[in-house]
Amino acid sequence: MQSISFAVREEVISLGSKLYGKSGSKFNYSFFSRMTPAEAAAYLRDDRIVLQDFGDVLREMYPRSDLRERLTAAFEADGNGGPAVRRKIWNWLDGQSHPSTREDVFHIAFALGLSESQANFLLGLCSDYGIHYRSGRDMVYAWFLRTGRGYRQARDFFASLPPPIRPSEPLPTGSGIHVTHELYDAFLRVANEEELRAAYLANLPRFGALHLRAYAYFENYFDQLTHPEPDWDGDEEPDYSVETVMERYLTMHMPSGRSRAGFSVAQKLIKQNWPNATVLRNIRTGQADVPRKVLLLLYVVTENVFNGGYREVDETYIGPRERFEDHWWTLNAIMADCGMPALDPRNPTDWLVLYALTARDEPMSGRMEKVIRRLYPETRP
Repeated sequence: MQSISFAVREEVISLGSKLYGKSGSKFNYSFFSRMTPAEAAAYLRDDRIVLQDFGDVLREMYPRSDLRERLTAAFEADGNGGPAVRRKIWNWLDGQSHPSTREDVFHIAFALGLSESQANFLLGLCSDYGIHYRSGRDMVYAWFLRTGRGYRQARDFFASLPPPIRPSEPLPTGSGIHVTHELYDAFLRVANEEELRAAYLANLPRFGALHLRAYAYFENYFDQLTHPEPDWDGDEEPDYSVETVMERYLTMHMPSGRSRAGFSVAQKLIKQNWPNATVLRNIRTGQADVPRKVLLLLYVVTENVFNGGYREVDETYIGPRERFEDHWWTLNAIMADCGMPALDPRNPTDWLVLYALTARDEPMSGRMEKVIRRLYPETRP
């Protein structure tokens, strides 16, 4: 398993000894641990979960009364006005939707004068990842945010740069997984636009779209599932195919059909982008990034166990709450290490993962699967 940096450890420790997410929402361990799978499924199906509202997040970051007017004026000033844009902004602030592109999120951050860390949080809220410092666009926009410049300046500056040299996405080998941190450190020392241009040009071959750190975790987890341990008779099983891994470990009785008729909001969000064999195959071949949902599911299925190694958390003197807290800390550290948002009970998938982490005398994946069976009973064959 890849080591977790000191900076990441500090970031997770800063979440607090009480189980708080970055957003400040508290996780009630007793409430989760006492709930049966049937009760958990009903809780999700009946939309009793309090979802995180994008508009409320913006109002927390920008508490002034002219939020809507400021966003509308900024988008119109940058050539993105009109009824469709005004309606889009209205939907964002009313919690009916959130930005679907990273460009819109950055545009919002510049319009409201947000910090780099606030933009990072917003990106994580709307997608699987925060600012990706191996992406040329993200790196440039982050620098312009950091130095208090405007969106149009950042957009025009990036448009003047050549595209990254990326004929094929490299998969992580050895120190390659540290390239994002190295790029971040290099751009952190940039003092002006001339130095920014020089740093960008010098690092053209190192930019990439995929998140190498996330792939390294994915590869470690997936290898545990594709190479099964010998059975009780000592006979080794053949390596599992991607399809077998998907069917045995990750399907969890999630319905495969596209229909969402009659589903609650939480049911739709949990089912949305549930992985399949094609997704897994594309990740392994470097054709697609690692979705946050896939990494969360792999953690639950493997329970972060590698090659049967010793873990103090499995000792009988470790109580269920302490075991849960260890998994909570570790999984949040992995999320932070990959540039992904921390676990948040207001996200239905995260809620289900947190519920699975409270498993006592059963596998975490089994506890999760019991909920899914009851959450979508009418769609099961």
